[in-house]
Amino acid sequence: MTPYGSFPGARPRRLRTTPAMRRMVAEHRLHPADLILPAFVREGVGAPVPISAMPGVVQHTRDTLRKAAVEAVEAGVAGIMLFGVPEEAKKDAVGSAGTDPDGILQVAIRDVRAEVGDDLVIMSDLCLDEYTDHGHCGVLDAEGRVDNDATLERYAEMAQVQADAGVHVVGPSGMMDGQVGVVRDALDQTGHEDVSILAYTAKYSSAFYGPFREAVGSSLKGDRKTYQQDPANLRESLRELALDLQEGADMVMVKPALPYLDVLAKIADAVDVPVAAYQISGEYAMVEAAAEKGWIDRDSAIMETLTGIKRAGADMILTYWATEVARKLGRH
Repeated sequence: MTPYGSFPGARPRRLRTTPAMRRMVAEHRLHPADLILPAFVREGVGAPVPISAMPGVVQHTRDTLRKAAVEAVEAGVAGIMLFGVPEEAKKDAVGSAGTDPDGILQVAIRDVRAEVGDDLVIMSDLCLDEYTDHGHCGVLDAEGRVDNDATLERYAEMAQVQADAGVHVVGPSGMMDGQVGVVRDALDQTGHEDVSILAYTAKYSSAFYGPFREAVGSSLKGDRKTYQQDPANLRESLRELALDLQEGADMVMVKPALPYLDVLAKIADAVDVPVAAYQISGEYAMVEAAAEKGWIDRDSAIMETLTGIKRAGADMILTYWATEVARKLGRH
């Protein structure tokens, strides 16, 4: 009798024989509803501004942002994460444009909400770095250090104006201690109990953010290592996770994605809330650059990276390829 528990009786290749067979037995599947599109909207421009380090990605005008939101809905994308890029002259030490009801991000939230309503989950970046003249994610003290608690007061104001503009989800991304709890209280106290919080639970101080700095017109000098996480640490992420959940996070995120799949897997195993991962600008740029050189197959590489993130435990993936990939998935 042939021993079926080992070769030659056991032949795993039988389940890889055809595309239909491989599709049928696939353990993890991407779906358009897994995807969230990060999008930048720039104040005071009459046409989209290409981002040189991110081929195919632009700083939108208000009009083209509305169009991008409609295209995302039509492709089946679940959500859009909005980042505002104010005029340089409007940046100041405390990021005033970030809490101005008529600031570019709040205007963009209203635009997208008016265009697509509840057909797309509208998310907003809740951070000061785009609006400060020093480029840091918070208010600086007299010695030039980020003042955690003074920054939390600004985040509370940001949460309120973003919620007033009609956002469904806020994403406090500055990595200040206590930020989720302060934002939750600010939302609840102003009648916005239904606005969700996507906590940037594990946000690492990463070299892969480079192209993003161009995308948001960052004024940063120096680094953010005193508040973003050290890439060497994993247990620290689990501590941040426990704190965020205790403070009221509805969803949690790991950022970046690919260099931190082990962190993503640990967090996904530990929680009973939805888990997101952000495939950031540097991850996007590497694939696009290598594909442009002819060194890799672009489409296959995109799908492989996203499947890897899904396999590691992400329920939602923020990716600049969201609409493109959702369209492809819809054809299969």
